[in-house]
Amino acid sequence: MMAKADDRLIVALDFHTMEDVRTFVAKLGDSVSYYKVGMELFYAVGGKAVTWLRREGKHVFLDLKLHDIPNTVAGGLCSLMHLGADMLNVHASGGLTMMKTAADRLHKKAAEAGIPCPKLIAITVLTSISSAEWQGVGQTCALKDSVLRLARLAKEAGLDGVVASPQEAEAIRAACGEDFLIVTPGVRPAGTSTDDQSRIATPRAALMAGASHLVIGRPIRAADDPKAAAEAILKEMETVP
Repeated sequence: MMAKADDRLIVALDFHTMEDVRTFVAKLGDSVSYYKVGMELFYAVGGKAVTWLRREGKHVFLDLKLHDIPNTVAGGLCSLMHLGADMLNVHASGGLTMMKTAADRLHKKAAEAGIPCPKLIAITVLTSISSAEWQGVGQTCALKDSVLRLARLAKEAGLDGVVASPQEAEAIRAACGEDFLIVTPGVRPAGTSTDDQSRIATPRAALMAGASHLVIGRPIRAADDPKAAAEAILKEMETVP
């Protein structure tokens, strides 16, 4: 029996062409309902990736990680909003003023346009960064403490959630509440390669820790049978309501 699509699973579309995207999405069919469009695809084909997915009835997380002065980030998000993505993001390290300006402007522009406002979440610390690397860039605060501080800052700024590793999800959930989105990359099914990720967990462990969404790319994309790989992950997710 086919596993039912689950909006908590976001599959990363790390491709350069729309042809590859269409082929891959067709392979996964109704098993996957939510996709991530990141820099690799967006910089290659632009907004057509988002608009095509929306026409196909899919949800979209547009993962461009905006990080600039407050006015520039707010303006950029308002431009991206019209593509129809369900979720956008910024870097929390841009600071409270940047995040609050971005969230306020996005909500205002969406209301003026009469369209639903996309969820806005903030990157805390990239899941590829280890504690040693964190210290290597001059950070003296423990990595987990820094993630938690940035998550609290995002909530204070009025954002809908954060991107963080599964290892910090439990502490963020406790600090920021049940309605706060926690989107976790660095999720790897047992027995698969960790690739360039550092702070990882299995799908079940990430959900049990408090993650609201799992971003998974290579374990599905690189599988001999991507649909079977996605459905195996969905089966594991079904064990966590």
